[in-house]
Amino acid sequence: MIAYFDCFSGISGDMTLGAFIDLGVPIDWLKENINNIPLNDFELSVSNVFKNGISAKQVEVKTSASSVSRNYSQILSLLSNSSLSANIKDMSTSVFEIIATAEAQIHACPKEKVHFHELGGVDSIVDIVGTALCIDYLGITKVYSSKIPISSGFVNCQHGIIPVPPPAVLSILKDVAVYGVDIKKEIVTPTGAAIVKALCQSFGTFPDMIVEKTGYGAGKYDLEHIPNLLRITTGRDTAKEIYQKDVILQIETCIDDMNPEIFGFLMDRLFEDGALDVYWTPVYMKKNRPGTKIYVICSHHNKDVVINRILSETTTTGVRYHELERKKLSRHQVEMKTIYGIVSVKCITNTDGTKRFVPEYEVCKKIALEKNIPIKNVYENILKDLS
Repeated sequence: MIAYFDCFSGISGDMTLGAFIDLGVPIDWLKENINNIPLNDFELSVSNVFKNGISAKQVEVKTSASSVSRNYSQILSLLSNSSLSANIKDMSTSVFEIIATAEAQIHACPKEKVHFHELGGVDSIVDIVGTALCIDYLGITKVYSSKIPISSGFVNCQHGIIPVPPPAVLSILKDVAVYGVDIKKEIVTPTGAAIVKALCQSFGTFPDMIVEKTGYGAGKYDLEHIPNLLRITTGRDTAKEIYQKDVILQIETCIDDMNPEIFGFLMDRLFEDGALDVYWTPVYMKKNRPGTKIYVICSHHNKDVVINRILSETTTTGVRYHELERKKLSRHQVEMKTIYGIVSVKCITNTDGTKRFVPEYEVCKKIALEKNIPIKNVYENILKDLS
């Protein structure tokens, strides 16, 4: 089962719980299992609301006056000593780990001592553990999300007035695809950001799926132009498990006035910067001048360093870039015993489920130089040992 988080107006922990309850998770079952932590100083209430005419579930976690704020170590102990399943403990812990790491960095304190003041302590535990319980209940095995909207403005917290998005949210969303919106409210909370960061495989358009159900979770206030809702859609996977899917960037530019010797140096530096692939093709440019078109494939988090490399190392004055979706055969690195000792090779799973092994170029190059033998012989001998 696939779940797609459509965060068109942001995401929070209570919106996530509301959407899952709207998808069919029984509220009584959810309360009963959250109490397995045990966590007794809260009350979970659910109401039906309408946002711009759309029916949704609104969740509120009410805490008692004696509710205490726990630090990261105490929360881990609470989860560890609970009767929750290992899968739910792992999902919950991964979300808390992300929040604690971000808060520790911002407040310059050890991660184990981070207190979840802004998140309400009990609120965050209920939202996060409740989300893990819902995913497990619905049998969801893959989670995807839209890009995350980033609003602006200011919000009042325990430490005073801080900018929106809060520093913790920006820290959590490192390497996540985001976009700006003209909304002067906090629409992405640290809990919401951590949930998608920990659970989602990628951030972009709808994944290939057969839609089955859609649930809506409501935020606490109304937005001026759009409904304050989180929409979660679940469905069946139409793609074979053999494929891996992600979203990458293609960055390109054309050059007709540069010393061609520089291109080799540029390619080496781009790969050092983390480019996934680099190649050029001959083109004809203005006034029929022969030129070279540069293509660089990279991940979102490498975009700025790749663009800076091209603009600083070449004569071009600008680049273009756009997103590409790709499917690829499953692959991973394995250590194999060969005539040259233990070497790293790529293990690829074919469409029929069989596996093939491919020697890595850099490994073969190093062996060839060390032993002063042709690199083709290295390839052949490694493949012979792997067959």
